[in-house]
Amino acid sequence: MVKIPVLGTPLDITNYKDSSSKIIGWAKECQSRYICISNVHVLMEAHDCAAYQEVINHADLVTPDGMPLVWMMRMKGVKNQTRVYGPLLMLHVLERAEKEQIPVGFYGSDEPTLKKLVLNMHERFPSLLVNYIFSPPFRKLDNREDIGIIKAINDSKIRILFVGLGCPKQELWMAEHKEKISTVMLGVGAAFDFHAGKKPQAPQWMQTIGMEWLFRILHEPRRLARRYLYNNPRFIILALLELLGILNPDKGKA
Repeated sequence: MVKIPVLGTPLDITNYKDSSSKIIGWAKECQSRYICISNVHVLMEAHDCAAYQEVINHADLVTPDGMPLVWMMRMKGVKNQTRVYGPLLMLHVLERAEKEQIPVGFYGSDEPTLKKLVLNMHERFPSLLVNYIFSPPFRKLDNREDIGIIKAINDSKIRILFVGLGCPKQELWMAEHKEKISTVMLGVGAAFDFHAGKKPQAPQWMQTIGMEWLFRILHEPRRLARRYLYNNPRFIILALLELLGILNPDKGKA
């Protein structure tokens, strides 16, 4: 797989078909893998934390979720690069999983959201095999609890696990559990809330022009305003420095 570094984070040159095919292929082989769906928030967290950067760098697939990342990849020569949006990639993978009868699971969010998510996904994919759902507590799990979760996931025989814990928690969790659970893990962020109908998604035109962040701020100002207003300007500045050759793309440092 060819990768393009953006602020020190290698992004895969991929699309929905390519990404979902890789995921399904790994799932059929019962491989333990993890996929990071990256946007500006993920890249800036990685830029600020070397340990988190390592987690992203060791992912088996890193997709460009945000349009600013897509634009950067295009300016670096990948002219046909498109967005691989987490919630939509999730649907592509579920469609393939239903067709090929690959059992899946959902880990994250709260119980009401998970129940509604599964109901909605079964309406969309009637023969989808959902063998595992779990809403973890909003605290760090102790070792005994973690061992129990690992056993439950492996006993369920799922081959694909969607992880909806949010950045950076979900990426850290997936990296920690690689090789401990025999499944392909996808960190899908807010996709559970979107597909459960708990939160609205930005209109397609806002997503296309890279203004999804504004839509989300308007709907969740207290939770998201600081994230976007802090990270987005810094990303723009650092991205310009990288394109001008002042910032080293391999290290993400000036």
